[in-house]
Amino acid sequence: MGKIISIANQKGGVGKTTTAVNLAASLAAIEHPTLIIDIDPQSNSTSGLGIESKTVSNSVYEVMVGGVDVNDSIRETELPYLDLIPSHINLVGAEIEMVDRNERERILSKAIEGVDDKYDFIIIDCPPSLGLLTINALTASDSVLIPVQCEYFALEGLGQLLNTIKIVRQHLNTDLEIEGVLLTMYDSRTRLSNQVAEEVKRYFDDRVFSSVIARNVRLAEAPSFGKPAILYDATSVGSKNYLSLAREIIQRNKKLFKNSPVLSK
Repeated sequence: MGKIISIANQKGGVGKTTTAVNLAASLAAIEHPTLIIDIDPQSNSTSGLGIESKTVSNSVYEVMVGGVDVNDSIRETELPYLDLIPSHINLVGAEIEMVDRNERERILSKAIEGVDDKYDFIIIDCPPSLGLLTINALTASDSVLIPVQCEYFALEGLGQLLNTIKIVRQHLNTDLEIEGVLLTMYDSRTRLSNQVAEEVKRYFDDRVFSSVIARNVRLAEAPSFGKPAILYDATSVGSKNYLSLAREIIQRNKKLFKNSPVLSK
């Protein structure tokens, strides 16, 4: 049974989708079968993996709202070991369509039952909000990874996210954990980045990943080519940062993959 990790932060521009795409790609590159579920109506994870959302017939919208079998929505990507359930702009109205459904918070969880047996990791890219789509993701997940950018007001709004996680844990998913807090857009040359890093570590302590995502031009360019950084420029700093994060997550979850040939090397 695979590990399901939501990438969540209701604040936009923190590197959430960049993290979802590049973490999933890095896990796949280490030969861990990985599925990325794009439940953000902006569909950036979908386009970032080279798939045009307008051409998709069965997206996560059809799975959550239309009752389509999840297996009919899974798409292969350019990267071996990495599959995608794409998003679509129709997802914008999904929360309104789901609001009167029974167990509306568990729609995604029920939809992907059985799929987790096929993957070591399932990464869910959440929208930049704490609405019903994000609640569905957290309810379906084993843990949540929180990207925090190294800029002013980095911790702004995180209290609300942590409170939402607490509520989900109390009422919907008692096993939900915080996988870790990831520092993004880090620039070691600036005093600000170092101050923010210190503040985040003081606030979250050992929940902060050792791996840090540095500001990197190649990492920023990759989505416009429909590729994760590891396919666009495997030697770039950004690509190496996300590979480091993938290895750290694998190490943290070593008990899940004790029979993995990768970890036994």
